[in-house]
Amino acid sequence: MRVRFAPSPTGYLHIGGVRTALYNYLFSHHSGGKFILRIEDTDLKRSEDEYTKIILDGLKWLGLDWDEGPYFQSKRMALYKEALNYLIEKDRVYKCYCTPDELSQRREEARKQGCPPGYDGRCRKLDENKIKEYKNSGRNYVYRIKTPDKGAVSFKDIVKGKIEIDTGILSDFVLFKSDGMPTYNFACAVDDSNLEITHIIRGDDHVSNTHKQILLYRALDKEIPEFAHLPQVHGTDGKRLSKRTGAVSLDEYREKGYLPEALRNYLVLLGWSTKDSQQIFKWEELKNKFKLTRCGKSAGVFDLEKLNWMNGKYIRSLSSAEIAQRAAGWLKKEGLIEDKSRIPDKVIEAIEVEKDKIKLLSEIPELVDYMIKDNIIYQEKAVKKRLKKEGVRDILKKVIDIIENIGDFNEENLEKAIRAMCEETHLGAGKIFHPVRVAVSGRMKGPGVFELLRVIGKQKTIERLQYALDKYVD
Repeated sequence: MRVRFAPSPTGYLHIGGVRTALYNYLFSHHSGGKFILRIEDTDLKRSEDEYTKIILDGLKWLGLDWDEGPYFQSKRMALYKEALNYLIEKDRVYKCYCTPDELSQRREEARKQGCPPGYDGRCRKLDENKIKEYKNSGRNYVYRIKTPDKGAVSFKDIVKGKIEIDTGILSDFVLFKSDGMPTYNFACAVDDSNLEITHIIRGDDHVSNTHKQILLYRALDKEIPEFAHLPQVHGTDGKRLSKRTGAVSLDEYREKGYLPEALRNYLVLLGWSTKDSQQIFKWEELKNKFKLTRCGKSAGVFDLEKLNWMNGKYIRSLSSAEIAQRAAGWLKKEGLIEDKSRIPDKVIEAIEVEKDKIKLLSEIPELVDYMIKDNIIYQEKAVKKRLKKEGVRDILKKVIDIIENIGDFNEENLEKAIRAMCEETHLGAGKIFHPVRVAVSGRMKGPGVFELLRVIGKQKTIERLQYALDKYVD
């Protein structure tokens, strides 16, 4: 069992491609086979080393380590030329001297007459004099395959069932371009044969290529692999993914703070399911349960809200120390830690009390920074609603006195003392808790007030209460 993932380094790796890679990886590991990586970089003008590096790094980050490769098509030219020579020897290809302008003009005429716009095969019937004339005039040529005049090409797709097409629709397609580079379909078929690929799993936008590749396997006298074409991924609007609905690169999801295990789990469900509709999987469990026969025929729906929910669930399954370590890059960027290898206890404590709110690692600094930094920003709305009230001055003064006299500064002692104050002053808990929260955090929302005070610490709590009293309370 040998499968391959074959991205082109002409841009970033997007969600559809990531899902294809994931399905190939899981299928091969479920079957004890090999997952092979091939980089299709024959488009020399658009291929860039930077994109190759980003693709490789992204696959490794996602945990999709390949067993063989990466093989670069740009370094396999000798293989393609050898295959072409085999076809020439077998008289299964011919030189086409038609110019791009001539081809364009004929396609336009065919459209006007309601005929298929494919190549009409005229160079297949050239006599020696015409060939000599073209050669002497210095015309460039391409190699085209001789497709059967009649008949059909069919295959049984693992996902979609039987798919058939009339060979007349395919026409004599190009194998080698005039610049000396193989076409996509030719390089693909030669590589898949050479690498002994047994199963080709890819998006259903490649169905139209499959019939051509089957003709090439036959012409090259090679075995034909099995095919599984996956339905496209759509947004919640029912259309093909756009940037608004989630069509951003794998790198962007990584930068936003998604966990690789959460992204893998979510993507596998975009077109595949278990009989019991299980939603959350451990990595080894996915490898054991994945089968192509459970892939659906309809488009998967990418729902960003569901992905965020799943990512949050995965984050909350980690210890606060591990969350802090995973978020170290973001914490360092915001000045909350100095060294990614040493996370202060206060940062871990702050994450612990806000853990239930976290959906993305990138959100963590904003959720916890006010508990860690010396200087905080007081939200204008919070100050106006909670501190600019009658009686707040006396409340904060009393709370400062209470805190100064607490020996062991923990949640239990804080709650006992401040609730006693509620009874003594006949004030509801909210009358005291709300101004205290804003005074020490600058915000109206956050963890429980006693957890908050404990994480901030006794001395800093007193300092902030006094600062708010002096600066904001009337």
